[in-house]
Amino acid sequence: MARNIGPSCRLCRREGVKLFLKGSRCMTEKCAITKRAYPPGQHGQIRKKESNYGMQLREKQKVKRIYGVLERQFRHYFEMAERSKGVTGITLLQLLERRLDNVIFRMNFANSRSEGRLIVQHGFVYVNGKRVDIPSYTAKLGEEVSIKASVPMLRRLAETSEALKDRAVPKWLEMDAKNHKCKVLALPTKEDVGFPIQEQLIVELYSK
Repeated sequence: MARNIGPSCRLCRREGVKLFLKGSRCMTEKCAITKRAYPPGQHGQIRKKESNYGMQLREKQKVKRIYGVLERQFRHYFEMAERSKGVTGITLLQLLERRLDNVIFRMNFANSRSEGRLIVQHGFVYVNGKRVDIPSYTAKLGEEVSIKASVPMLRRLAETSEALKDRAVPKWLEMDAKNHKCKVLALPTKEDVGFPIQEQLIVELYSK
């Protein structure tokens, strides 16, 4: 499976906002964007006026990097959203939010989405009682997502959940932390993303 293996902190600096790609580290003084709040590279501190296309591109890149998907997969999500009923930009965000690796992240059993991806890939995640090891699987309304693993692994997940207890679980998930499971109650909203996203810019970019 293709994935971005470059430095995560450079991505945050390029977008000019914390994307929380390294989990709890992003909340400390070690966060790169706290130290150097400008884009990476030798021309990073030069101020440039961005064109409309530049703003559209940056918004698309930001959303791609938040959810850890590459261009081809992101384009596929957009085409799915475009074919669906409703507002294309909102539907796109709903599809990304319902990715299985993101659901594990939202359940507070992973510090970051990349960690949630590993939990899924290692076969610890079940959907309606059936093992699913595909991080891009889209959780549907009414489905139950649970984690089944060895005692040491469950203990580690409990420790992660305790460390993240101040991070609220979104309302579209009904959480049962004691039994390491949740149920998809509704479709996510734009507010559930937790980032200031202008999804219309992405629609305009792909509609050219």
